[in-house]
Amino acid sequence: MQIFKTLSRIFITPSEMDQSIDFYQKMFKETCSLRFDYSEKGLELAMVGCVLLIAGSNKHLEPFTQTKVTFLVDSVDEWMEFCQHHQSTILDYPKTVPSGKNMRVRHPDGLIAEYVEHF
Repeated sequence: MQIFKTLSRIFITPSEMDQSIDFYQKMFKETCSLRFDYSEKGLELAMVGCVLLIAGSNKHLEPFTQTKVTFLVDSVDEWMEFCQHHQSTILDYPKTVPSGKNMRVRHPDGLIAEYVEHF
């Protein structure tokens, strides 16, 4: 089991996406490595360095704002087993999403985290 990257989640409006990507590309001296529409949730996502930009209306963002961090991992299923054996609560079991497979977990300290395995 491995965590490849920890992403800070930044919630923005759709009109801020291009400007935010540009800013973080300059900040991290990296290009945007992932950008896609999650149309069924009314969101657009982009990843630059260790930042995950999530754009949408307040209504569409609201269900996601309690999740404070995203972990890019090698196996969501293995991390689910780890979390279940370490006093964590699975809030959303593994499912297929536009970027691969994800789940949401509440850690014993109360942190709500998303685990993502890219395909």
